[in-house]
Amino acid sequence: MSASPVLPDEPSPFSPEVLADPWHHYRRLREQAPVYRDPLTGIYFISSYRAVDEAVKNWEVFSNRFGVALAGGEEATAAAASGMPDVGDEGYPPVDTMLTADPPEQKRFRSLIAKAFSARRVNALSDRVKAIANELADGFANDGHVELVSRFSQPLPLTVIAEQLGAPAKDLHLFRQWTDGFLMQLGGMADEAGHKEAQRLIREFQVYFAARLEERRTDPHDDIISDIVHAKVDGERPLNVAEMLSILQQLLVAGNETTASAISEGIWLLMQNPDQLELVQQEPDRIPKLVEEVLRMASPTANMWRVAKETTELEGVEIPAGSMCMLRFAAADRDPAVFPDPDRFDITRENAHEHLAFGLGVHVCPGGPLARKEMVNGFETLLSRFDGFELDSTAPAPTHRPNVLLWGFDSMPIKFRARA
Repeated sequence: MSASPVLPDEPSPFSPEVLADPWHHYRRLREQAPVYRDPLTGIYFISSYRAVDEAVKNWEVFSNRFGVALAGGEEATAAAASGMPDVGDEGYPPVDTMLTADPPEQKRFRSLIAKAFSARRVNALSDRVKAIANELADGFANDGHVELVSRFSQPLPLTVIAEQLGAPAKDLHLFRQWTDGFLMQLGGMADEAGHKEAQRLIREFQVYFAARLEERRTDPHDDIISDIVHAKVDGERPLNVAEMLSILQQLLVAGNETTASAISEGIWLLMQNPDQLELVQQEPDRIPKLVEEVLRMASPTANMWRVAKETTELEGVEIPAGSMCMLRFAAADRDPAVFPDPDRFDITRENAHEHLAFGLGVHVCPGGPLARKEMVNGFETLLSRFDGFELDSTAPAPTHRPNVLLWGFDSMPIKFRARA
């Protein structure tokens, strides 16, 4: 085993310019240092498809219990938890449930939400997803222009997950605000004021859903909240409130933000590749393959943390026990060893479905089938009703928000015309 290669001219992986346009950075690391130790932070960045695939499947070595490490270790986490006894004080403490847990605990928690994302339930949602997509499109169909992120890409999956969580439509704006709070916390770019605002929004989320959980305890409905309230871990004990809120938080963010980003990115890619736009509009049965290629190219969950539980080796590089690692899904999904001509957007690509956008192994995204359903229905609606997509030059140019883990546009102002 050897040490990570040294790339003296490489900018910080967390610099705003890299986060806003990471593709050259991804390519250089993938080609020259697929397992790269950043000299400033000590974090190991894992970029090749082979290495990411190996690490993501090996949870025994590459642990998802990164919440503890990011919080400053076990003592810091315990201290934070002891100082946050209930929502009336500073909020419920963070707990490891799905994203930041390992088997067997992680599998138990995932089994509790299996019903919510079963094939039967997702298929039953198809008509409702189509109806929501068309209702949203009706709102701007006669305008000839729209800011796509706020008017379509975000509200489509947000409405679906809100309804599945049993929340009324009047509270939809709150879900968006809380998602923004969680993203500020995840993004790693917020200043002190931003961190305080994120904590305020997270506490609002906890207050709101703690009340909903209590309501469903005595008056269960056919929704995810009721499923969670009345579920038991290994059939032994019900979840406590902190555990339930942790699961709901993850469902809220994963259930809308990544899908919204992929829809906006898909329209952007089609505008940049008019031949592909023409092809999919002439042959709409290609939309499922369009979805897979968009997921490969966009990889909305661009990166994710892991912690090395023991000293190990990856791509010939030694990774010491306790090291923080970042799996670079977006870099892996453009690895030419797996995807020939990887920067080319091609909806006929036969192996696009081999992307890692939803992860793999025990931590594969449970909401993947629902996300695909929303993307298919969303693209079907936009591409069947509108044509002539182009950026609206009268509005500010779209940019990607600087976020360490998630990749997505802040806005997408476009012009279009109705299809005959």
